[in-house]
Amino acid sequence: MKSLRICANGHKYFKTSDCPVCPVCEGKREPHASFMIQLAAPARRALENAGIDTLNKLSLYSEKEILKLHGIGKTAIPKLKEALLTKGLTFNE
Repeated sequence: MKSLRICANGHKYFKTSDCPVCPVCEGKREPHASFMIQLAAPARRALENAGIDTLNKLSLYSEKEILKLHGIGKTAIPKLKEALLTKGLTFNE
């Protein structure tokens, strides 16, 4: 069942899950790193929460480690690999 919620900024929205993210606020957020633009919001948040905000930092992790982050799905990995390749980087082995 959907429940009405109000975020700290006063936006009203309905959610069926326990996710506390306001869709209005999330839509206004800009990714900090350009490689994150292609990612879905949950994947961006997962990387940001892990402190991964550059491709150099991303390259320190293995693909398996990144997939363990809550919010990262299999569709994000090809996009991340492509971004790494543009800088001559890869996931750590």
